[in-house]
Amino acid sequence: MLVNILFLCTANIQRSKTAEELFRAANKKHQYKSAGLSSKYVQKANSTLCNEEMLKWADRIYVFEQQHIDRIKEHTGDVYLPKITNLNIPDNYQYFQRELVLLLFEGTSLFH
Repeated sequence: MLVNILFLCTANIQRSKTAEELFRAANKKHQYKSAGLSSKYVQKANSTLCNEEMLKWADRIYVFEQQHIDRIKEHTGDVYLPKITNLNIPDNYQYFQRELVLLLFEGTSLFH
């Protein structure tokens, strides 16, 4: 069964971008998107900003910190909370850093 999966972090340049590309390459059974939740940082990085259309599209939403859940809740209420899993991965990693990749594999069930 095809599942739409959305990865969200702050700026969409390290964690969520790594997750989207990693899982797109490793598990083609699903569709993946990623975005950032901070308009300031997304604009600075020229990356993708999350919008409500993306939240509606997603069957599962993976975020990296509690502040990401708080931001979604602030803008949309409780509507999308049942879809969200917090991976609890701090913004300490570079794009495709080995430790980040290992944490993503451990924190998701996208290979089962």
